[in-house]
Amino acid sequence: MKRWMIVCTLLLAGSLRSQDLRENYNRSLFADQKANRIGDGVTILVVESSSASNDSRTASSRNSDISLASAGKNAGASLLDLGASIGTGNAFSGEGSTETNGSVRAKISARVDSLYVNGNLWISGSRTITINGEEQVIRISGLVRPSDIQADNSVYSYSISDAVIVFTGKGMTKDNQEPGWLTRFFHWIF
Repeated sequence: MKRWMIVCTLLLAGSLRSQDLRENYNRSLFADQKANRIGDGVTILVVESSSASNDSRTASSRNSDISLASAGKNAGASLLDLGASIGTGNAFSGEGSTETNGSVRAKISARVDSLYVNGNLWISGSRTITINGEEQVIRISGLVRPSDIQADNSVYSYSISDAVIVFTGKGMTKDNQEPGWLTRFFHWIF
Protein backbone atom coordinates (compact mmCIF):
# COMPACT_ATOMS: atom_id res chain seq x y z
CA MET A 1 0.00 0.00 0.00
CA LYS A 2 2.85 2.34 0.80
CA ARG A 3 4.45 1.67 -2.56
CA TRP A 4 1.18 2.38 -4.32
CA MET A 5 0.82 5.73 -2.49
CA ILE A 6 4.41 6.68 -3.33
CA VAL A 7 3.83 5.88 -7.02
CA CYS A 8 0.57 7.86 -7.06
CA THR A 9 2.25 10.79 -5.33
CA LEU A 10 5.11 10.78 -7.84
CA LEU A 11 2.71 10.60 -10.79
CA LEU A 12 0.57 13.38 -9.38
CA ALA A 13 3.59 15.55 -8.63
CA GLY A 14 4.97 14.97 -12.13
CA SER A 15 1.71 16.02 -13.76
CA LEU A 16 1.43 19.24 -11.78
CA ARG A 17 3.52 22.10 -13.07
CA SER A 18 5.30 24.12 -10.48
CA GLN A 19 5.58 27.87 -10.90
CA ASP A 20 8.96 29.25 -11.81
CA LEU A 21 9.63 32.20 -9.55
CA ARG A 22 11.86 33.76 -12.19
CA GLU A 23 8.88 34.24 -14.55
CA ASN A 24 7.48 37.07 -12.48
CA TYR A 25 10.68 38.53 -11.08
CA ASN A 26 9.92 41.99 -12.44
CA ARG A 27 6.23 41.98 -11.47
CA SER A 28 5.36 43.56 -8.18
CA LEU A 29 2.65 42.19 -5.94
CA PHE A 30 1.75 45.73 -4.94
CA ALA A 31 2.08 47.72 -8.19
CA ASP A 32 -0.24 48.00 -11.18
CA GLN A 33 0.29 45.45 -13.94
CA LYS A 34 1.51 47.59 -16.84
CA ALA A 35 2.78 46.38 -20.21
CA ASN A 36 6.54 46.00 -20.09
CA ARG A 37 7.41 42.86 -22.08
CA ILE A 38 7.12 41.77 -25.70
CA GLY A 39 3.62 40.45 -26.32
CA ASP A 40 1.98 42.37 -23.46
CA GLY A 41 -1.22 44.19 -24.32
CA VAL A 42 -1.89 47.89 -23.84
CA THR A 43 -5.01 49.97 -24.51
CA ILE A 44 -4.55 53.08 -26.65
CA LEU A 45 -6.98 55.94 -26.15
CA VAL A 46 -6.93 57.79 -29.47
CA VAL A 47 -7.78 61.42 -28.77
CA GLU A 48 -6.60 63.53 -31.69
CA SER A 49 -7.76 66.91 -32.88
CA SER A 50 -6.18 69.18 -35.42
CA SER A 51 -6.98 72.62 -36.72
CA ALA A 52 -5.24 74.71 -39.34
CA SER A 53 -6.16 77.82 -41.26
CA ASN A 54 -4.48 79.93 -43.90
CA ASP A 55 -5.72 83.18 -45.37
CA SER A 56 -4.09 85.24 -48.11
CA ARG A 57 -5.05 88.28 -50.17
CA THR A 58 -3.23 89.84 -53.09
CA ALA A 59 -3.98 93.04 -54.96
CA SER A 60 -1.93 94.74 -57.63
CA SER A 61 -2.59 97.54 -60.05
CA ARG A 62 -0.72 99.22 -62.91
CA ASN A 63 -1.67 102.19 -65.09
CA SER A 64 0.17 103.94 -67.84
CA ASP A 65 -0.92 106.80 -70.12
CA ILE A 66 0.82 108.30 -73.12
CA SER A 67 -0.70 111.30 -74.83
CA LEU A 68 0.46 113.56 -77.62
CA ALA A 69 -1.22 116.77 -78.68
CA SER A 70 -0.18 119.25 -81.34
CA ALA A 71 -1.81 122.35 -82.74
CA GLY A 72 -0.66 125.05 -85.11
CA LYS A 73 -2.10 128.40 -86.38
CA ASN A 74 -1.03 130.77 -89.14
CA ALA A 75 -2.60 134.22 -89.36
CA GLY A 76 -5.82 133.25 -87.83
CA ALA A 77 -6.21 130.05 -89.79
CA SER A 78 -5.74 126.69 -88.26
CA LEU A 79 -3.10 124.67 -90.07
CA LEU A 80 -2.99 121.40 -88.33
CA ASP A 81 -4.75 120.17 -85.27
CA LEU A 82 -3.42 116.79 -84.26
CA GLY A 83 -4.12 114.80 -81.07
CA ALA A 84 -3.32 111.29 -79.94
CA SER A 85 -3.75 109.40 -76.73
CA ILE A 86 -2.75 105.91 -75.68
CA GLY A 87 -3.68 104.41 -72.35
CA THR A 88 -3.21 101.00 -70.73
CA GLY A 89 -4.42 99.60 -67.49
CA ASN A 90 -3.97 96.38 -65.60
CA ALA A 91 -5.53 95.34 -62.34
CA PHE A 92 -5.43 92.09 -60.41
CA SER A 93 -7.14 91.05 -57.23
CA GLY A 94 -7.00 87.59 -55.70
CA GLU A 95 -8.07 85.97 -52.46
CA GLY A 96 -7.53 82.53 -51.03
CA SER A 97 -8.53 80.83 -47.83
CA THR A 98 -7.99 77.35 -46.43
CA GLU A 99 -9.34 75.90 -43.22
CA THR A 100 -9.05 72.34 -41.96
CA ASN A 101 -10.47 70.84 -38.79
CA GLY A 102 -10.35 67.22 -37.70
CA SER A 103 -11.17 65.20 -34.62
CA VAL A 104 -10.76 61.50 -33.89
CA ARG A 105 -11.70 59.51 -30.79
CA ALA A 106 -11.24 55.75 -30.52
CA LYS A 107 -10.10 53.02 -28.16
CA ILE A 108 -7.80 50.33 -29.56
CA SER A 109 -5.94 47.44 -28.00
CA ALA A 110 -2.33 47.04 -29.08
CA ARG A 111 0.60 44.80 -28.22
CA VAL A 112 4.23 45.42 -27.43
CA ASP A 113 6.27 44.44 -30.49
CA SER A 114 9.76 45.26 -29.26
CA LEU A 115 11.67 46.65 -26.30
CA TYR A 116 14.41 49.23 -26.49
CA VAL A 117 17.48 49.21 -24.26
CA ASN A 118 16.25 52.28 -22.39
CA GLY A 119 12.95 50.53 -21.55
CA ASN A 120 10.77 52.22 -24.18
CA LEU A 121 8.20 50.05 -25.96
CA TRP A 122 7.29 49.86 -29.65
CA ILE A 123 3.58 49.11 -29.86
CA SER A 124 1.21 48.42 -32.72
CA GLY A 125 -2.42 47.48 -33.09
CA SER A 126 -5.34 47.55 -35.47
CA ARG A 127 -9.09 47.25 -35.42
CA THR A 128 -11.46 46.44 -38.26
CA ILE A 129 -15.13 47.34 -37.93
CA THR A 130 -17.69 46.27 -40.54
CA ILE A 131 -21.23 47.63 -40.41
CA ASN A 132 -23.73 47.04 -43.24
CA GLY A 133 -20.98 46.30 -45.73
CA GLU A 134 -18.97 49.38 -44.78
CA GLU A 135 -15.52 48.47 -43.51
CA GLN A 136 -13.44 50.82 -41.38
CA VAL A 137 -9.86 49.95 -40.41
CA ILE A 138 -7.89 51.77 -37.72
CA ARG A 139 -4.14 51.13 -37.43
CA ILE A 140 -1.76 52.65 -34.91
CA SER A 141 1.89 52.19 -34.05
CA GLY A 142 4.56 54.14 -32.23
CA LEU A 143 7.01 54.43 -29.37
CA VAL A 144 5.82 54.63 -25.75
CA ARG A 145 7.68 55.40 -22.55
CA PRO A 146 6.69 53.11 -19.67
CA SER A 147 6.03 56.17 -17.51
CA ASP A 148 3.32 57.30 -19.98
CA ILE A 149 1.34 54.09 -19.44
CA GLN A 150 -1.35 54.77 -16.85
CA ALA A 151 -2.32 52.61 -13.90
CA ASP A 152 -5.12 50.93 -15.89
CA ASN A 153 -2.59 49.90 -18.60
CA SER A 154 -3.77 52.53 -21.09
CA VAL A 155 -1.90 55.28 -22.92
CA TYR A 156 -3.16 58.37 -24.73
CA SER A 157 -2.29 58.65 -28.42
CA TYR A 158 -0.72 62.08 -27.90
CA SER A 159 1.85 60.41 -25.59
CA ILE A 160 3.04 58.10 -28.38
CA SER A 161 6.21 59.22 -30.11
CA ASP A 162 6.55 58.66 -33.87
CA ALA A 163 2.86 57.76 -33.89
CA VAL A 164 1.33 56.60 -37.14
CA ILE A 165 -2.47 56.62 -37.00
CA VAL A 166 -4.26 55.51 -40.16
CA PHE A 167 -8.03 55.44 -40.71
CA THR A 168 -9.17 53.80 -43.92
CA GLY A 169 -12.50 52.64 -45.12
CA LYS A 170 -14.14 50.97 -48.04
CA GLY A 171 -17.67 50.37 -49.08
CA MET A 172 -20.53 52.14 -50.80
CA THR A 173 -20.22 55.38 -48.82
CA LYS A 174 -16.54 55.77 -49.70
CA ASP A 175 -17.24 54.93 -53.34
CA ASN A 176 -19.99 57.56 -53.54
CA GLN A 177 -17.74 60.25 -52.10
CA GLU A 178 -15.20 59.93 -54.93
CA PRO A 179 -15.74 61.49 -58.36
CA GLY A 180 -16.48 59.16 -61.24
CA TRP A 181 -13.83 58.05 -63.74
CA LEU A 182 -15.04 60.50 -66.42
CA THR A 183 -14.82 63.45 -64.02
CA ARG A 184 -11.34 62.36 -62.91
CA PHE A 185 -10.29 62.08 -66.58
CA PHE A 186 -11.46 65.64 -67.35
CA HIS A 187 -9.73 66.96 -64.22
CA TRP A 188 -6.55 65.23 -65.35
CA ILE A 189 -6.75 66.82 -68.81
CA PHE A 190 -7.73 70.29 -67.66
